[in-house]
Amino acid sequence: MARTSERIAGLLALLLAASGVQGQPAAPATGIYSCTDGRGRTITADRPIADCVDREQRELNPSGTVRRKIEPTYTAREQAERDERERQAQLQAARLLEERRRERALLVRYPNAAAHDRERAEALVQIDAVIAAAKKRLGELAEEHKRTEDELEFYKKDPSKAPGSLRRKVDDNAQSVAVQNRFIGEQEDEKKRVNARFDEERARLKPLWAANAAASSR
Repeated sequence: MARTSERIAGLLALLLAASGVQGQPAAPATGIYSCTDGRGRTITADRPIADCVDREQRELNPSGTVRRKIEPTYTAREQAERDERERQAQLQAARLLEERRRERALLVRYPNAAAHDRERAEALVQIDAVIAAAKKRLGELAEEHKRTEDELEFYKKDPSKAPGSLRRKVDDNAQSVAVQNRFIGEQEDEKKRVNARFDEERARLKPLWAANAAASSR
C-alpha cells in the first residue's frame, strides 16, 4: 500500500506540473508523451502516462523529436535499491580500472618471461644468503656447545660443582640455537611466499605477453 501511495503521489505531481498551478486555467497541451509499458505496448498521450509512472517517458515536440526525458517515479525503497546498484556498478568499474593499471605496471616491470625469471632468482638468492649465514652461525654454536661440554666433562662425577658460568653457557647456547632455527624456518616460509607471488604474477602475465606478441606480429 505504501508503495502504491508513493506512486500515486508521484503521478499527481507530474499531472500538476503538466497542467499548471491548481486554480489557473489549463494551458493548451503542446507536448506529446510516449512510453513503452510493462507489456511492451507503446502508449502515446497528451499528458504524463499513468501506466508508465514506473518507467522512463519521453515528451515529444509536435514534430516527433524528443523534447525531454522524464525519469520514473521511484518509491523510497526502489530509489535506495537503484542507488545501491549504481554504487556496486561504480565499485566494479573502479576494480576493473585498478586491475588494468596493475597489468600495465606488471608489463612495464616484466616485459618478457626472462625478466620475470631473473627477478625471481635474485629474490631467492638473497633469502638463501640469509639462510646460509644463519646455518653458519648454527655451526659456530655447535662448536661452542662442544667446548662447553668438554669443560663440563671435568665435573661429570659431581655436576653440582660445575661453575654457574658454565651452566649459563649451556643455557645461552641452547637459546641461541633455538633463535637461529626459528629464523631459518621464517626464511623458508618467506621463500614459499616469494615463489607463490611470482607464480601468481606469471599466471597473469602469460596472456598479456601473448597478446603483446600477437599485436607485434601484425
